[in-house]
Amino acid sequence: MDEQLKRIFEKQGYTIVGNHSAVKYCHWVRKSLIFNIPCYKQTFYGIESHRCLQMTPAVNQCTQKCLFCWRYQGFTETKIDEKEADSPEFIFEKMLEAHRQQVSGFKGDERCDEKRWEEARNPKHVACSLTGEPTLYPFLSDFFEICHRHGMTTFLVTNGTMPEVIENMDTLPTQLYVSVCAPNEEIYKKLCCPMIKNGWERVNRTLEILPSLNTRTVIRHTLVDKWNLGYEKEYAKIDSKAEPWFIEPKGYVHVGYSRERLTMENMPSHEKIRNFGEKLASITGYELVAEREDSRVVLLGRGKERKI
Repeated sequence: MDEQLKRIFEKQGYTIVGNHSAVKYCHWVRKSLIFNIPCYKQTFYGIESHRCLQMTPAVNQCTQKCLFCWRYQGFTETKIDEKEADSPEFIFEKMLEAHRQQVSGFKGDERCDEKRWEEARNPKHVACSLTGEPTLYPFLSDFFEICHRHGMTTFLVTNGTMPEVIENMDTLPTQLYVSVCAPNEEIYKKLCCPMIKNGWERVNRTLEILPSLNTRTVIRHTLVDKWNLGYEKEYAKIDSKAEPWFIEPKGYVHVGYSRERLTMENMPSHEKIRNFGEKLASITGYELVAEREDSRVVLLGRGKERKI
């Protein structure tokens, strides 16, 4: 990895693992340990926030340069050479070491319960979502198999541009998120800025695959005011094709490097997200089953068990 890039990530709190992976605990780990306030994923799916490990096997590799992304995009690559890729065993071992080192400081905070701190050092859930596009890592299926073998659940967040990877995975994540952040190709090209050919067609191929997968599936709509908010009928067609277990309309947050591309006006209120969710539910036949105002997110479901 380029040393300048590595310094940028480390300054942001990332621990670089090997050649292309990274670990960073999210702010909900701190809120959970110090204030016992959980992440919305605990509210929605039962994931214990303080026992979640957030990582990526592709810290600087992505197929899109989305305007709303909080990450640094100066050196983004579009692939990981299989010959130079770290082994899944190495990544698993080193990410645990990095996570334990990162949460070690909470033990000295009198507000942190020691039992919960010990649990935080032994995570039960891996969120493969930190940054980059994880499906560019060539041994992702093997990595999930190792996580599951160690009794961990896994969430994968993907932009959907690598359908062949999803289709050929022997071990799928416990829950698969596909971020669909545009209602049509025109907005997709302007907002998601694909760096590969046929990005929109590839996303749609992934959506066509979803109903056949033997795992929990979620479509996430990251909504940016004045860009892709609204268009409920077009999103409904997308969601009907994918037949996900759940749909997550979630508001864009004006943080990180996205502040160089968008403004505070692009951050929708929870009321707007809820109204979008209600309209989308009425068209698709889903129901609004949960929400978190502090995260500007609502959850649509249709009778599937929410807790993993």
